[in-house]
Amino acid sequence: MIHPDDITSLTDFKRDTSAHIRRLRKTGRPQVLTINGKAVAVVLDSKAYQKLAALIDEVETLAGIQRGLESFERGEGLPARQALEATLARIKSARRPSKRGKRAA
Repeated sequence: MIHPDDITSLTDFKRDTSAHIRRLRKTGRPQVLTINGKAVAVVLDSKAYQKLAALIDEVETLAGIQRGLESFERGEGLPARQALEATLARIKSARRPSKRGKRAA
């Protein structure tokens, strides 16, 4: 949730950037920048950005796991052992040298 103190005009931000950066570091909260009263950008300090990026990564991972479970429940997946055996078979066949590529000496 955006706190009213976290909204400022772009002009004010440019006028006193150092003070705004200090506030960002101290509070860890994002700051919404406005032009003519409309939000145009959000500024975060680097720690807050890293935390946000980590949360996004975690949510995407959990969503991927959920999609995989739902797919398996619909019968669209393979048991792990069967998938691993199929993968190993493809790797082994890819390692075999091709007879067509060799020339007679």
